[in-house]
Amino acid sequence: MEDRLSKVFAALADPTRRDMVARLATADATVNELAEPYDVSVQAVSKHIRVLTDAGLVRRSREAQRRPVHLDAEVFDLMTAWIERYRRHAEERYRRLDDLLAAESDDTGDGEGAAS
Repeated sequence: MEDRLSKVFAALADPTRRDMVARLATADATVNELAEPYDVSVQAVSKHIRVLTDAGLVRRSREAQRRPVHLDAEVFDLMTAWIERYRRHAEERYRRLDDLLAAESDDTGDGEGAAS
């Protein structure tokens, strides 16, 4: 079975779903409201919402006759922690490379004692 992070990244691989997530970051919306800017059926938008729901990115609620879709920000903490871990690793590698290059530059960079 896929882990949660894989489902999240797979769901966000689609540009329409990324746009929906961006729109939901500013305000909750119904499926019909989410469908408005796209040239697709409400059923297609419902399928996108189902993928986002399965990934834990959104959830639905009921407010009288309205069934809004809400962004579930908790999953972004999971994504951020994963990205941050690898960003720190990459920064550490670059820092070590910078240190190595600086040390090599100090060994040969000032020209003193070098043959002309």
